[in-house]
Order: sequence, then structure tokens, then C-alpha cells
Amino acid sequence: MMAHPESDLMEECLKQDLKFYFMNPCEKYQARRQIPWKLGLQILKIVMVTTQLVLFGLNNQLVVSFKEDNTVAFKHLFLKGYSGIDEDDYSCSVYTQENVYESIFFVINQYHRLKNISLGVVGYEENEGDRIGLKVCKQQYKKGTVLPSNYTLNIDSEVEIDCIHLDPQVSASENSGHWMNSSFFHLEFYRLLEVEISFNLKGIDLQTIHARELPDCYVFYNTITFNNKAHSGRIKIYFDTEANIQECKGLHISGSSQKNTQYILMFDVFVIVGCFTSLILCTRSIVLALRLQKRFIRFFLEKYKRRVSDADHWEFINGWYILVIISDLMTIIGSILKMEIKAKNLTSYDLCSILLGTSTLFAWVGVIRYLGYFQTYNVLILTMQASLPKVLRFCACAGMIYLGYTFCGWIVIGPYHEKFEDLSTVAECLFSLVNGDDMFATFAQIQQKSILVWLFSRVYLYSFISLFIYMVLSLFIALITDSYHTIKKYQQNGFPLTDLQEFLKECSGSEEYQKRTPAPVTFLCCCQRRGSDDNLILIN
Repeated sequence: MMAHPESDLMEECLKQDLKFYFMNPCEKYQARRQIPWKLGLQILKIVMVTTQLVLFGLNNQLVVSFKEDNTVAFKHLFLKGYSGIDEDDYSCSVYTQENVYESIFFVINQYHRLKNISLGVVGYEENEGDRIGLKVCKQQYKKGTVLPSNYTLNIDSEVEIDCIHLDPQVSASENSGHWMNSSFFHLEFYRLLEVEISFNLKGIDLQTIHARELPDCYVFYNTITFNNKAHSGRIKIYFDTEANIQECKGLHISGSSQKNTQYILMFDVFVIVGCFTSLILCTRSIVLALRLQKRFIRFFLEKYKRRVSDADHWEFINGWYILVIISDLMTIIGSILKMEIKAKNLTSYDLCSILLGTSTLFAWVGVIRYLGYFQTYNVLILTMQASLPKVLRFCACAGMIYLGYTFCGWIVIGPYHEKFEDLSTVAECLFSLVNGDDMFATFAQIQQKSILVWLFSRVYLYSFISLFIYMVLSLFIALITDSYHTIKKYQQNGFPLTDLQEFLKECSGSEEYQKRTPAPVTFLCCCQRRGSDDNLILIN
């Protein structure tokens, strides 16, 4: 006789817990005086993470500007006749043997005179007090003979590499003619593949002092390559530089730069603590939700003798919490890397930028969860959830056609159009055509050297544009529009009820929360939601 009341009591407790779980933060506060700590922490975290990202971005702009300015300066210093604009993916090119020798020795002489001609704060790299100097290497085929006049070729395709090291302390006092007469620089161009000149320079970025931060120290790994692999009569000159941040030693700066850096580090620590707290609270919420799900599934099976639907399983899995957890982890790792950058122990900003940028993106996207409690803002979320499976399946089918056009355009039109020279460029060009960008230029830039290819290009472009703009893109929009109209219809006529919603519909404890003494509405609970919106919450 006692089992039945106890079962009813367990059922009533489960219903009340489920009802409370699906309430928004304001309703939870009114029902049980539970302060919405997670909501307040998320708002505070967004402010902190965004502020941290802006500060890091401003500092990163100085780093990028310093690297780019030094790259341009190095090209003007070491490339003879550099016009200031790269010709293509290479900086410049030479066409005579005399120009090749002049360009090589120009690099060497400029390197020796660097301190007297450079405007920047740069110097030679030293290793334990010794200057590393400049290294010149040449790659060439083994000896052979080439007679183009009668198409005679006798050459060993095995590549040999020969290098020479030039010490700036010794060579600075010697005549440049010494290098021109060296046997190493006697080049046989018919078997020469490339000449590579590499040297390292150290520099200090003083512009960070204006931002009241400590200066950054860099090592520039410079490589100048004379590429003759094509043997086409033109040698392309490439200039590559890689700048890495190193630990500055012997810095003595008076003023507030050191203090400002300490404040930034303290703020980073505060961000880490806030994200770690958010991580704990969200993890705790997921654990409690899984426990509540287990209770409901077990009770439903005992009472109704059947399993709950798959949709009810997903009701308890809150994807926003998972998104926030990922954001917190990325922010914590990114903040630690950022602190290491400030300590001059990290050599790259890229990983830190990706972590901080992605975490900020997830943090702002996570705010949609709280807007989703209200019917006016819930349409976007519900439409995305309803249309996503259909959109993914549609994109998988359309992607097959897109890849087919990509490979076809690359192999056929590639030799006659710069936008089809490689696969990535073709994919980007076709995507821009789908959005209606740069159509006329794509048609007009096709070279008319081959009438057959020109006619094929017209059929290719017209068919792709017609297919993807008038059919694929229209169907893509129709899928989303159909989901939107379905959601609007459900909002007017009611959403289909799942087993969980039918179970909560019988809840007798809903009035209990309403009968309690209403608490004063705080600034966190200024947005009231009507009771008729409960179904929207459960669907979300």
C-alpha cells in the first residue's frame, strides 16, 4: 500500500526536476531563487575574451607590420634593380649571364656593407661571439655537353651541391673582385639548377615601446634563390624571409613599459581563471543533465513499458554547453601561449591567433543559447537545426558536380587562363562565379590561341553558371525556406509533442512555482517569457 504513494512521489519529483531543467535562468531564479551564475559568468567571459583578443590583435598588427616592412627593406637592399613590386610569386628575374653575376655579387657586397647602408635596427647573427656569416650554395648537374644547334645532349641527371661560407669579418676588408675571380663562382649555366644565398640577421622592434610594451627581438632567416631549373633563358629570383621572435637579453628601459606588460599578464591570468570556472560549471551541468536523462529513461521504461524516442535523448544533450567547453579550453590554451609570447619563449603568433580567434567566435555564438529562450529570437536557431541535415545531404550531392567541374576546368583551361592554373585557384574562381562575381573578366581573360579550347571554355562556363546559379543555388535556398515555413507553422499551430513533452504536460507541480511569492525582478531577469513558450524551449 505504501509503494504506490512512494512511486507517485518519485514521479512528481522527477517531473519537477525536468520542469526546472528546461526553464530559462530568469524562471529558475523566480522558482528557487537560484542565481544565474553561468549566465553572468558567460557575459563577463565574453567581455574579457573580446578585450583580450583586441589587445592581442593590436599587438599582432605591430608584429605583422614590422615583418612586412623589413621584408620590403631587405628586397631593396639585396636585390639588384628591384622595382618594389614582385613580378609574380618571385621577386624579379634576370636574362643574361652578366646580370646573374652582378646580382649574386651585389647580394654579397650589400651584406658586407649592411651596417653602413641599412636604416633599420639590424645586425649580423652571432653564435658565441662569432658571426655566422653568409652561405652560398649551387646545385647543378654533373658535367656533360649540350649542343642545342644539332639537338645533342649528353648530361648526367644526378645533382651535385657545392657550398661556400663567407665570413663578413674577413671579407669586409677584401676587394669584391676576389669573389668574382673565385672558381666557385664560375657557373656553367647549361647544367646550373639554382644558386641559393642564405644569411641570418638580428633585429629589434622598437615600435612596441610606443604601445607601452617591451620591444620584441627577432631573427630573420633570409634566403635568395636564383632558379634556373626551367633553363628557359630567364632566371627567377626568389626572396624568402622567416622572422622568429627570440628572447631579448640585456634590456634596460625606463618608464612604464614593464608595468604595462605586467598588467596585461595579470589580465591574462584573470581570463584563465574565469574560463576555468566556466569550464567547471558547464561540465557540471552536462553531468547533471545526463543523470536526469538516465532517471527519466528508467522511469519511463518502468511506467510505460517502452523506450523513449531518439528525439527525447537529444533533448538532454545541450550542444551549447559543449561549444562553451571547447571555447573555454581554447581560450585557456591560447592565453597560456600568449603569456609565453610575452615571456619571449614562443616563436610564432599563428597558433595563439587561431586559438584566441576561434574561442572568441564560439563564445559569441554561445550567446544565442540564451536568446533562444524567447520566441522572437528562436526562429533562427530552430530553422538552422531543422534545415542542417537536408542542407548537408544536398551539399554532398552538389559537391560531386562541383569537383567534376573543378578538375575539368583545371586540365583543359589551365594552360590558357591564369584563374585555372591550379586546383585551389579553380575552386575559388568557380565559387566566385556561383556568387556572381567577376564573370565578365573570367570570360574575357581566356586566351584565344586554340579555337577548340576557346569554344570548350564557353560551353564549360555557360553550363556551370546556369546549373549552379539557376538550379543548385535556388534549391539550396528553397531547402532553408521550406524549413523556415515549417517552423513558423509549428509556432502558430503548436510543435509535435515528444514523449518527454507529453510526460511534462501532466506535471502538477507547475502551479507550485507560480504560487510562490514573486521576487523582485533584477536586471538579469528583465526579460519575461510567457508560459505558452514552454514548447519552444523543449524543441530547442
